[in-house]
Amino acid sequence: MIDIASETAVPQKAVSRTPDTLIELASERRSVPWSRRRSVTRLVSVLSPLLLLAIWEASSRLGAIDARFFPAPTTVLANLLRLFESGEMWLHLGISLRRIAIGFLWGALPGVVLGLIMGLSPLIRAAIMPLVNATFPVPKLALLPLILIIFGIGETSKVMVIAISVVYLTLINTLAGVTNIPGIYLDVGRNFQAGRWLFFRDVALPGALPLILTGLKLGMGIALLVIMAAEFVGAKSGVGYFIWSSWNVFAVQDMYAGLMVIAMLGGISTVLLDALEQWIIPWRR
Repeated sequence: MIDIASETAVPQKAVSRTPDTLIELASERRSVPWSRRRSVTRLVSVLSPLLLLAIWEASSRLGAIDARFFPAPTTVLANLLRLFESGEMWLHLGISLRRIAIGFLWGALPGVVLGLIMGLSPLIRAAIMPLVNATFPVPKLALLPLILIIFGIGETSKVMVIAISVVYLTLINTLAGVTNIPGIYLDVGRNFQAGRWLFFRDVALPGALPLILTGLKLGMGIALLVIMAAEFVGAKSGVGYFIWSSWNVFAVQDMYAGLMVIAMLGGISTVLLDALEQWIIPWRR
């Protein structure tokens, strides 16, 4: 005979589960593959550059590539540590970081403020946007001779060329962030009769933050590119000057050490800006 109680035990157990329990089980099943994908993604992002360096190292050691022009990464790293121990690289790095920090702030702050104002005021946007469209395609490094004429060959010229390069990216991204805010948020602010400052602070700025952070990331990358070129031409110090002077005397290992410092600066700045983005706008995680 068939035991009816035993046959109905499993359905009764399934029915006894509450909706909250079922939702938790479903979320656990979804979270496991997602956590695995994140782990795999992080592993790949770490292994891919290490694999490239390993191939480079082996090719240089085995003679597949000319070690005079492509020294092994371990050799370059050892030379970089020597430069840091002697204090020479710290000196150039500190000067470049000061120029980047000042120029980035001079370009980012006006770009964000002006982008917010242009996004909220169609009249101001109509007055300024044609100038932005006309001057943005001009290579900023092409303005370096003019900047040197106006500001001289001192520190101001290096800072200004960074600021000019950064201000466009932050302005355009901020403007796009404000204009892409859903209209319902703007209508709510108007219906509650929010003042200009309150509207600016509580509606426009939070709504544009994702694209503002994107503009800051792009601006930092451009700042690193521009400062290197500026230090190539009109500087007697800085990492860019160190790279250029190393190339002039064919000190290839020193040149690669300077390039490695720039690569590390780019990676560190990206990590810091990503952490800032997660802290300011956690809903974008």
